[in-house]
Amino acid sequence: MKAIILAAGYSSRLGNQFEDMPKGLLDINGKSIIQRQITLFHEKKIDEIIIVTGPNSDKFNFEDVTYVEDKNYRENEVLGSLMATKNLMNTEIIMTYSDILFDKAILDQVLNFQDNIGVATEMNWLPTYQNRSQHPLSQADNVLIKNGKITEIRKNMAKYLKNENLGEFFGIMHLSSAGAKNFVKVYDRLVKSHTGPFHDAPSLKKAYLTDMLQELIDLNFDVKPILCEGVWCEMDTTEDLETARKKFRS
Repeated sequence: MKAIILAAGYSSRLGNQFEDMPKGLLDINGKSIIQRQITLFHEKKIDEIIIVTGPNSDKFNFEDVTYVEDKNYRENEVLGSLMATKNLMNTEIIMTYSDILFDKAILDQVLNFQDNIGVATEMNWLPTYQNRSQHPLSQADNVLIKNGKITEIRKNMAKYLKNENLGEFFGIMHLSSAGAKNFVKVYDRLVKSHTGPFHDAPSLKKAYLTDMLQELIDLNFDVKPILCEGVWCEMDTTEDLETARKKFRS
């Protein structure tokens, strides 16, 4: 199994003091987010770790990892950064955004997923948006679930807020070997043939992971929620930074 950490983004909403700091390198009570992720992976004997970098690649100095530079990070979004590693996506994979903090319980649940394409999902997600003024509810990556499968995944699904089958995808994905192969195969076909908008993105180049997952759903691939309970948070704003430092003290 391989772990892929996507760290090619900016810290644009964290203010000028973090302007040149990749979010995954932010200090959370003495350890960076990525260091915390790597430690958890090593505890689970996942030692083949790939980090995708973009701006400020020189700031990364973790040992015993493989670095892949997304040379088109200025034009790409998340999907493009992940696909910079497509030649390495030849086995079972755990993928995480570099700005997601999660505990051992979350990782255990993701690792226990037995199907081909699974995304970490929290059902009790609404309380985390209370008093979160810098990251509104409309920016949550929501998933709508029916019969154990995800039928829709995207932002701004307010019309479904009262639906008990609405959860939030929080940036961790588990692909089996077959799932990874199909993911890359569909992407390569899209690169050759797709033009114009791509789901909620203006183009395939500007697509997020959720756009690609919706494409797979529309092609009748089973994309399933990995229902997770545990401690996690994302690092998008200064409010999130304060929350993370309260939740992850050790």
